[in-house]
Amino acid sequence: MTIDPGRSATVRSVEPGGARDEDLLRRLVAGDEQAFRELFRRYASAAHALAFRLVRQAQVAEEIVQEAFLSVWRNPDRYDGARGSVRSWLMGTVHHRAVDAVRREQAQRRRAEQASGIGPGVVEDPVDDLLAAIDLPRERKLVRAALGALPEEQRDVIQRMYFEGLSQSQIAERTGLPLGTVKSRTLLAMRRLRANLGEGTR
Repeated sequence: MTIDPGRSATVRSVEPGGARDEDLLRRLVAGDEQAFRELFRRYASAAHALAFRLVRQAQVAEEIVQEAFLSVWRNPDRYDGARGSVRSWLMGTVHHRAVDAVRREQAQRRRAEQASGIGPGVVEDPVDDLLAAIDLPRERKLVRAALGALPEEQRDVIQRMYFEGLSQSQIAERTGLPLGTVKSRTLLAMRRLRANLGEGTR
């Protein structure tokens, strides 16, 4: 997804002729992909603008939005209408992840400064970084298994996106794949992860 951080958008809970946000969430709980697309269309621009204001890096902001919406796709039932609107919930999720990104960057800078004290046999696991980014510290084994169960072409896209920090456009450029193919593989991988993790937590 490529979003212009300078672009502004008017966000409404209900658009003319459109469904209410709460109705879209209910459909999303049932696995409605179109409902997810509609929520993304409504709020991705505002979410990116919020993330960009905090991290001041367009690519990092894009990754934060991707991670936030991945979380929404996987766990739409976490929304509690008694605590606020769907929009405020989404923006809160983005804000939380942006703050975490800033903290991770600061921690990585400190580790780099202390790199001389790291033994030659120590290797950081990129999967741990992904798990920390998507707030699943208690589901590490489940997430590892779910990632390993993905078809190779889908797992490759997810690894490039989350481990290498590439946007979908950059993945398309580096692999020579059509952007539409990268997007479809990403969405299919998200659906498989959600299904596999759902089965693993029952």
